Amino acid sequence: MTIDVLDLITEKGGNPESARESQRKQQVSIVALDLGGSFAKRSRVYSVEFEQNQLNKQLNALQKDIGAKKKAKEDATELLTQKGTLDAQIASQKKAVAEAEAAMRAKCSTIGNIVGSKVPVSQTEDDNAVVRTWHPDGPNGQVEQKKDILPHHEVMLRLDMIDMDRGQKIAGHRGYFLVNDGIDLNQALINYGLDFLRKKEYRKIQPPFFMRRDAMAKTAQLSQFDEELYKVTGDEDDKYLIATSEQPISAYHSEEWFDSPKEQLPIKYAGYSTCFRKEAGSHGKDTWGIFRVHQFEKVEQFCITEPEKSWEMFEEMVANSEAFYQSLGLPYRLVAIVSGALNLAAAQKYDLEAWFPFQGAYKELVSTSNCTDYQARRLEVRCGLKKPGEARKVYVHMLNGTMTATERSLCCIVENWQTAEGLVVPPPLRPYMQGREFLPWVKELPKGLQKKKQ
Repeated sequence: MTIDVLDLITEKGGNPESARESQRKQQVSIVALDLGGSFAKRSRVYSVEFEQNQLNKQLNALQKDIGAKKKAKEDATELLTQKGTLDAQIASQKKAVAEAEAAMRAKCSTIGNIVGSKVPVSQTEDDNAVVRTWHPDGPNGQVEQKKDILPHHEVMLRLDMIDMDRGQKIAGHRGYFLVNDGIDLNQALINYGLDFLRKKEYRKIQPPFFMRRDAMAKTAQLSQFDEELYKVTGDEDDKYLIATSEQPISAYHSEEWFDSPKEQLPIKYAGYSTCFRKEAGSHGKDTWGIFRVHQFEKVEQFCITEPEKSWEMFEEMVANSEAFYQSLGLPYRLVAIVSGALNLAAAQKYDLEAWFPFQGAYKELVSTSNCTDYQARRLEVRCGLKKPGEARKVYVHMLNGTMTATERSLCCIVENWQTAEGLVVPPPLRPYMQGREFLPWVKELPKGLQKKKQ
């Protein structure tokens, strides 16, 4: 992933100050390192390219002289010797250009996307801006903490939906088994999410669950390889388990060219996959139940647009996620994420945080990002035919957004829809639950949990 290198070069029509300002918004301390280093690398590229061009001019002139000598049937031995020397110098210079170009692009890959103009500028997520809230009781509805109900993991235990003890025995920390109605509800949410998007003209797609390293490197940040991705080995090259279907879907059209974008775009994918994440750095965070786990299912929105249409699509995707959770009757707030918390690819990100009444807190269920052309540039997904006089390539814009990470969404559903006798099945899920409207308790809490609640 990378920004447009030409944006860093004033002589090429770029505005490096815009990139500097964007870096300041994301993290003040790395401005000088990233941009200063990138400008130096780019200058090195231009220097060696200039030297190579000068050598090519000399070679062209020399070849004309050699041709003239041969035509006149004169000895050209000395000129041919000079040509051999020049050929060697040009070969060496080509290698230097390639090395300088690679170094420059490696440095540029550490620079994040240009931060959108509407992104709140801050380094702390305490400053995330609330865009709007929604409550099933209407505009005057208020969320409230309820200590006389069960937390989500206890609801699931009483419904015999999950087995955490045996899951951790088999798979280790954060391992779990879905059982009985846990499987039915999870599948119901998956199928409802996919059908919801299908009705909005999304194309369903299930990607491979692992990617080659070179493909993953074009769509994932380097930090993700250590903090998030699981590496798997086999008879062939090492591969990485996907952390989201966004990763393989973004590469689906790599090295392709949408030469008639008015007819070919937008493309809207409803991705479905199992996802795998190390969750490094989250030790001790959200440890209850299946809210934060290493393996989960997710339905994803992934859209490809013309450059001028991506912000319109961003709003459409956000609206889709809001309509989905409204249909499930879950109170939520929509927040704009601060500049310092954006990943490298995102120009802007909105999170949908749903209300967990026992915990008395909003928690993230959805993230929607406009990555503009940041991913497409590295993946070489081009847009439109190059017009006369244009110096730059044009790339598509790519956007991604969670529709539902189903295990996490189930946590919110059961905490909100529980009663004293069991769980009311949200109406949209009933067609996928054999028509069942209510799931009664089937077991008591384990003795240890009962003791803790007394």
